[in-house]
Amino acid sequence: MSPFAIQLTNGFLESDLEQEDRNSLQLLQKLDALEEVKGLLKLKSLYRVGRLYINKEGKGFVEASTPEQKDLVVEADDLQDANHGDVVVVKRIIARRGRPSAKVILIVKKAHIFNIVYTNTNESGIFEILNIKTGLPTHAVMEGMDLKLFKMGTVLKVDSETDSVLEVFGHLGDPKVDEKISLALFNRMDKFEEDVLDQAKEVESEVTAEEHPSRVDLRELDFCTIDPVTAKDFDDAIYFDMKNHTLYVAIADVSHYVDYFSPIDTEAKRRGFTTYLPHKSFPMIPRELSENICSLKPHVDRLAFVAKIELHRDTLLPIKEEFFEAIIHSKRRFNYDEVDAIIENQGADVTKDNEKRILEYLLPLQKITQKLRRRRLKDGFDFRSEEVKLSIDAGHELTHTQIETGTPSHSLIEECMLLANQASAKRFEYGVFRVHLPPQLSKLEELLENLSAIGLFVSNYEDSPSLIRAIQKEAETMGLASEVDAMIIKSLKQATYSANNEGHFGLGFSHYSHFTSPIRRYADLILHRLIKTQLKEAKEESEYLLRNIEPLCARVSELERESTKAEWDFRDRKLARWAEKQIGKEFKAHVVEVGENAKAVLECEVEGITVNLHGDNVMLFDEIILRIESVSIAMAKIQGEFVAKTQKDIMEI
Repeated sequence: MSPFAIQLTNGFLESDLEQEDRNSLQLLQKLDALEEVKGLLKLKSLYRVGRLYINKEGKGFVEASTPEQKDLVVEADDLQDANHGDVVVVKRIIARRGRPSAKVILIVKKAHIFNIVYTNTNESGIFEILNIKTGLPTHAVMEGMDLKLFKMGTVLKVDSETDSVLEVFGHLGDPKVDEKISLALFNRMDKFEEDVLDQAKEVESEVTAEEHPSRVDLRELDFCTIDPVTAKDFDDAIYFDMKNHTLYVAIADVSHYVDYFSPIDTEAKRRGFTTYLPHKSFPMIPRELSENICSLKPHVDRLAFVAKIELHRDTLLPIKEEFFEAIIHSKRRFNYDEVDAIIENQGADVTKDNEKRILEYLLPLQKITQKLRRRRLKDGFDFRSEEVKLSIDAGHELTHTQIETGTPSHSLIEECMLLANQASAKRFEYGVFRVHLPPQLSKLEELLENLSAIGLFVSNYEDSPSLIRAIQKEAETMGLASEVDAMIIKSLKQATYSANNEGHFGLGFSHYSHFTSPIRRYADLILHRLIKTQLKEAKEESEYLLRNIEPLCARVSELERESTKAEWDFRDRKLARWAEKQIGKEFKAHVVEVGENAKAVLECEVEGITVNLHGDNVMLFDEIILRIESVSIAMAKIQGEFVAKTQKDIMEI
């Protein structure tokens, strides 16, 4: 449900609303649809807000949001201009007999504000305009222009209500159009508005310690950062006090620079996340902050919000957890490869004094984090997921790919961040939590049934966690650990943000949140603000944040999905362009899905290429030969034809 819809249900102050929702508020007030309850505005009992679903017969439904409610039917004549997927306010029709019914009185949020389309000539030579997401015919008009005159494959951004062309993106033959398509399909923004940039330019370019006398001065401590070699936005720095067995996790203090309701804050809330494509990032906050004053660069003073965690020397359980505002001065910026090399040779090649001082705690800390990881995996899970990293050239053509897997340096930082994230979540009963709900046992048993086709059987299990571990154990013995883990992950629910703590199944934590990346995640920025209201006993500010925390969690959960989908869509477009040049060629592959939606992953120099597969005579994880049959650059889909099983599979049969 949209954030405004949640506010209409739970209650709100008029001052809480986003600017984009104020027109809807005025319309609801004119319709006398609101009432005041305990000082908060909310919908009257005759009204309901929810997502509209329309069936093939054209009848609409708004689902119940509580056990006491019933779904409401919205007849075709009562839909007004609402479409499937829109968030709407409906009013109950009391006099009508039969199922509870209602009529649409307001569209709160359109499901589709615009569409991305392209010009095409079909097999019969007829001109058509196709939706790039669905491949279905649609409409578009451009004042003073006959779209048939455009080159076939021209990509257009079109208003979903009027069909008017809003922007010409370019041509499908140009790889640079992929960026525009992926961003637009999932509502990701590139450039910032002028008022946002103006505010960013006014922010100080360096930290003057004397201006922050109330902050804890940690500049003498040997903090360091460990990030990818290409990173510019350094969210976190670490230091470990060996004498007191205390970890310091210093996080960029974005909340100091980004005020409530400022242009930067408004835009950050709209974006929610930084989106990362292989060649470029699209930051949540302007680069003047994300890559400069907020970034914990080496050899300069920086403001930080610090989690200080004292660990028991034997159990490694937290004894004391504190949060405070500080000033730090990072002594070294490492990348992951550098730290992996240091861990491998135990710092034998390090000669600089400042680096030696850092290694005096970093190497022991790495041993500690190994123990923390082993303890965590007793309750949580280790899924062997592989991430494909793409590299593209100046023309946006794919040059090569590589598989990124976790290394000792990644694990070191991960465990430190997990400690800080857990500590932040323990401070609240109601706030911003990162939750991952347990899977339904029936869902995992369905997976188990599919795996039985390849001879993977499990009989002794009590619940979802024990079943997952049993499946992983069997997969390990069969040499299919990563393949089966990928299937398990698909069976699990997605992690989301929630105002209520429901634990994190995958990590095995009772309390978990996101504290460590406020440069690139808005949820972390809000959590920083919440903790600071505790530290400063800012009651009014705390009440405002908590009153609006549920719609905010809904907002950032949705924005996270959009950001991730944009990244995946761009990846798929680049892989499809490579595959288009291979049409007619045969490749070795292994089957990862069977049935109507059978898929296989190519085994070639380019990693991560998934092909939709024709042919119903394949089994899960079969090693096969397939031929690339066709590629849709518009929809980023690769179609293959099963040719034969490999000699290995034939011999096993």
